[in-house]
Amino acid sequence: MEISKTLLLVISLVAATFFLQAKAAGVYCTNPKSRCYYKTIQCPEECPSTTVMNSKNKVCYADCDRPTCSAQCRMRKPNCNKPGSACYDPRFIGGDGIVFYFHGKSNEEFSLVSDSDLQINGRFIGHRPAGRARDFTWIQALGFLFNSHKFSLDAAKSATWDSEVDHLKFTFNGQDLSVPEETLATWLASVTNMYSPNKDIKIERVTMKNSVIVTIKDKAEIMVNVVPVTKEDDRIHSYKVPSDDCFAHLEVQFKFFNLSPKVDGILGRTYKPDFQNPAKPGVAMPVVGGEDSFKTSSLLASDCKTCIFSGSQAEIDSVKSEIEYATLDCTRGASSGNGIICRK
Repeated sequence: MEISKTLLLVISLVAATFFLQAKAAGVYCTNPKSRCYYKTIQCPEECPSTTVMNSKNKVCYADCDRPTCSAQCRMRKPNCNKPGSACYDPRFIGGDGIVFYFHGKSNEEFSLVSDSDLQINGRFIGHRPAGRARDFTWIQALGFLFNSHKFSLDAAKSATWDSEVDHLKFTFNGQDLSVPEETLATWLASVTNMYSPNKDIKIERVTMKNSVIVTIKDKAEIMVNVVPVTKEDDRIHSYKVPSDDCFAHLEVQFKFFNLSPKVDGILGRTYKPDFQNPAKPGVAMPVVGGEDSFKTSSLLASDCKTCIFSGSQAEIDSVKSEIEYATLDCTRGASSGNGIICRK
């Protein structure tokens, strides 16, 4: 009887190992510009799956920016201390790894990323307590333009914070979207048909409420959380938050694919190969200005002074042709010079 139990345990372990390896064997890069395109990549043992029911667990993903075509483990929520993040009031970490603050103005929109085929704007909310020279601000909404489409997500205003309420709102081409409040629930859309097999945008819930991953095919992946300004935040920073608004806002981390050398925007320009970050080193809160350069007329507009989004395929092809993806070498520093940050 004891031998049978041991044998059964061994068989179960072998079967489990086989299942995890099979699960991991399906990880590959879908970006056709990457040298890792459609190469099958084995996941690490500590994160054998690409999906988990528990949002606190790490998942496997193919790191398509590395010439080794390796797989990495990561959390499925924004990391506010890594490149590509935009959190707090608001604090950015650029593609160059440098921390900087951009305050903007309350109830106005600014270009976060502007490339020939991708525009990402942010709407800022906040207030100005008596005696202050500027607004306290947070990112309340994101607007995306790509191809001929417009997509937005925002954190709904609320007087008090309730984690049992979903504060995320979505629109696609002017229509409200409803994404089921279920972990791993997914909404997909395509360029020609919202439900065709060729999906161009995906919204995936990481948790049932207030946390999603948005993927724009071959352009960007965006991890988003909705959070309030807490009483502790208010106490530490003296925000003097009014009683009728908890300033629900977004914590965001971006990962970009195929950015051109001409990319601009508050965050996007930090991915330029020759960008010199104006943030002063050694300063506790290095603030970067330029509100007039990045201000757009709406959340879904690309009319700022530095915006370069066109949506014209001919111009997109011309810009992208400047980039030699086939010779991308991520072993020589933080950036190859092609808008792809190799250490992420």
